Amino acid sequence: MSKQETTLPRPFASGESGEDRPAIVVSGPTASGKSALALAIAQSFDGVVINADALQVYRELSILTARPDAGATSLAPHRLYGFLPADERCSAARWRRLALSEIAAAHAAGKLPVLCGGTGFYIKALEEGLAEIPEIPSDVLARGEALLAAQGVEGLRAAMLERDPDLAARVGARDKQRLLRAWSVQEATGRSLTDWQRGPAAPDGAAALRCLHLVLLPPRAALDAAIAARFRAMLAAGALEEARHMAALGLDPSLPACKALGLPELARHLAGELDLEAATQGAIEATRRYAKRQGTWLRGQVIGQKKSVKLLNAQFSESDLEEFFPIIRQFLLTVPA
Repeated sequence: MSKQETTLPRPFASGESGEDRPAIVVSGPTASGKSALALAIAQSFDGVVINADALQVYRELSILTARPDAGATSLAPHRLYGFLPADERCSAARWRRLALSEIAAAHAAGKLPVLCGGTGFYIKALEEGLAEIPEIPSDVLARGEALLAAQGVEGLRAAMLERDPDLAARVGARDKQRLLRAWSVQEATGRSLTDWQRGPAAPDGAAALRCLHLVLLPPRAALDAAIAARFRAMLAAGALEEARHMAALGLDPSLPACKALGLPELARHLAGELDLEAATQGAIEATRRYAKRQGTWLRGQVIGQKKSVKLLNAQFSESDLEEFFPIIRQFLLTVPA
């Protein structure tokens, strides 16, 4: 699709009073078709696709993270994809600063920012702000990973019940990443994560953003089938070689890039612990569990809370654009007073 659908009102916000700062947010579980929808919007509404996926930022993980390929990026500008080496950590705060910069650049050029990704907390952080929690030293993160390995998720959760009972009560028993984050913040700063989160968010221009949320939530059976088909397509495209390259880097296993969906299972296959079919099935099941958590987040944090939301209970296909495009046009033409 190459024909531009509409001309956007100009100028977009450059920080001056009264200017409109619209953005489209495309969300959904992994394999729901987010990237294709975001690309179609960017092509038709003179937009820039801005990555909001915590793992698509890593240079070495193009296949396993389903990062938009050269064909897609040649059709519309894509930002914040594959720009970090796998040995770095990209926190929500770091991504937020970069995303706000890219959004401002898009508006300054008269283009529509189209945020796309499955990391719901990134979008929440973008819109609502973050407390200014200091960076956590790598040795503290390593100690937390060691504690998790030694005591398991339940042991870590028990430790957090003493340190931050409010957060431990809110976080599910299997949510090891949030528990590890809470433990690390308490260990490094002497203050609980709940205490930090109750503080004021850092002021910036995000409050002026006006977002339309487009959410894809396919039926479970259809999504499960899409996840399985996509992972097998990833293998055919070279995912095993990508995993072999990651293993050769000898990275700290606590790094976010080392936890990409499918990577741990393929690493076990390369180490001789699993045959390829067992690794494939394990990766598919892990991805399905993650997709289920994404759906739960979207229902509670977006569909149940945001004012401007359009939900599609289906896998994205081009025919859905007839439903989405009028809503986008109306959103762009409705400039608040």
